[in-house]
Amino acid sequence: MSDLRITEAFLYMDYLCFRALCCKGPPPARPEYDLVCIGLTGSGKTSLLSKLCSENPENVVSTTGFSIKAVPFQNAILNVKELGGADSIRKYWSRYYQGSQGVIFVLDSASSEDDLETARNELHSALQHPQLCTLPFLILANHQDKPAARSVQEIKKYFELEPLARGKRWILQPCSLDDMDALKDSFSQLINLLEEKDHEAVRM
Repeated sequence: MSDLRITEAFLYMDYLCFRALCCKGPPPARPEYDLVCIGLTGSGKTSLLSKLCSENPENVVSTTGFSIKAVPFQNAILNVKELGGADSIRKYWSRYYQGSQGVIFVLDSASSEDDLETARNELHSALQHPQLCTLPFLILANHQDKPAARSVQEIKKYFELEPLARGKRWILQPCSLDDMDALKDSFSQLINLLEEKDHEAVRM
């Protein structure tokens, strides 16, 4: 083989390498989902979302009205509308449900009996609301690191989730700020449910 042809062969290989490394184009866009996040004041909604966004927990202030965070994951971006959980605000929750594709409900698993009863009533109301009843639910039993925390099985029984949510897409997971791997895994499961719902809509 002549020197010219050898040079041409090397140049062509360099060109192929360049194309492989530099000309792949932008990565495919991650799907985005609009979610609503609800729960009583003190359940830890703001802290959990801030931690997922890698924000400094010392700067966290409880949400009094509503706030929106874009929570990035490897395979999706969740645009989460967090609603304040005070008595005076909960009656307005339903005004912010429109357009939601999924629901995050955060409860304090170490709360008083009265607050747990209130949380149960609010979750039951959300599960049966016309704008939410067909959506995937991620229910987070937060503050599992506290001594008084109730187990997931206790929460499931007390909240009567098996009979109430039968036929619905829902996940009940324990969580705390000390276990971010478990929290991220819970959201990964929610993203799977959102993707499944997307695929079903396409088939229809």
